[in-house]
Amino acid sequence: MARPKSRHATVRAIAAEAGVSIATVSRVLNGQTPVAPETEALVRRAVERLGGPPPLRRGARDGAVYVRCPYQLTDYFGLIVTSVAETLELHGRRLVLGAGESGQRAHVLAGLAEDPGTAGAILILPPEPAEELRELRASGLPFVVVDPRVPLSPDIASVSAAHTGGARNVTAHLVGLGHRRIGFVGGPTEWLASQARLVGHTSALAEAGLLPDPGLRLSVEPTAEEGHRAAGRLLDREDPPTAIVCFNDKVAVGALRAAHERGLRVPQDLSLCGFDDSDLSRAAVPALTTVRQPLEEMGRMAVSLLTRLLDGHAVDTLHVELSTQFLPRGSTARPYD
Repeated sequence: MARPKSRHATVRAIAAEAGVSIATVSRVLNGQTPVAPETEALVRRAVERLGGPPPLRRGARDGAVYVRCPYQLTDYFGLIVTSVAETLELHGRRLVLGAGESGQRAHVLAGLAEDPGTAGAILILPPEPAEELRELRASGLPFVVVDPRVPLSPDIASVSAAHTGGARNVTAHLVGLGHRRIGFVGGPTEWLASQARLVGHTSALAEAGLLPDPGLRLSVEPTAEEGHRAAGRLLDREDPPTAIVCFNDKVAVGALRAAHERGLRVPQDLSLCGFDDSDLSRAAVPALTTVRQPLEEMGRMAVSLLTRLLDGHAVDTLHVELSTQFLPRGSTARPYD
């Protein structure tokens, strides 16, 4: 019996029918890069049997931009969203915002491509797996990812900060002060930012001829409470670190509390570093040595990239990495002898 023909088959269904990857289906449908004739024929036959995906929308000029930020709009995410909103207004583009932690459980990407009122999207640290992002790309809806959590395919536009360079500067600063036992409290191991910052940390140690100690490295959710627990574990070791590099300022503030509870003075007995340059880093006592991410510029750049995609312009650089700024403050000093 012939398989019933759906009005709009998903890219995943077409790929399964043709026995090829989702990326291959995307290339055939978008006509971006050459595909072997026999492979293209397989995909075209699958499309004919199942029905094609929604029509590709190139150069769409009408409609709103959906901004997805499935997190609380704290100083970090709030700065990015505000910058995106202000820049979209300058471009005369209407914004539809989906925000809040409850959005992490909502499956919205597939519906975006089928919504005629949505011209494009900006996805901020999207929790969806890479496969769902590839499917959205294959649908033809222009979108840009800000601070991607997972590795993206080369044809997906993204904006991020230079995590590796920022972390390298932090650890190099501590090494230059004379620290040799440096703890590292990173974020979730599957996050790109966590991986990149660990690379920066270990490379700075290597440049100084130091071997990283796996016992001084922990991974946590980036909250003050988790930072407090992780720092406590490191400080309760028989050979505790003299400095700790933290995934963000929240983790560093948690570490600051752990040090205080143990009667350790910062920076005389323990140096602490954060990341982000949030208001929290400046309010802490002492103020945190940290790394400033260009959050507002990330938002502006995301809108700029999306606008070019909506207008059908060629974009030579789809992956933009913006430099960070190292900010030494009162929470770091030479190790106390």
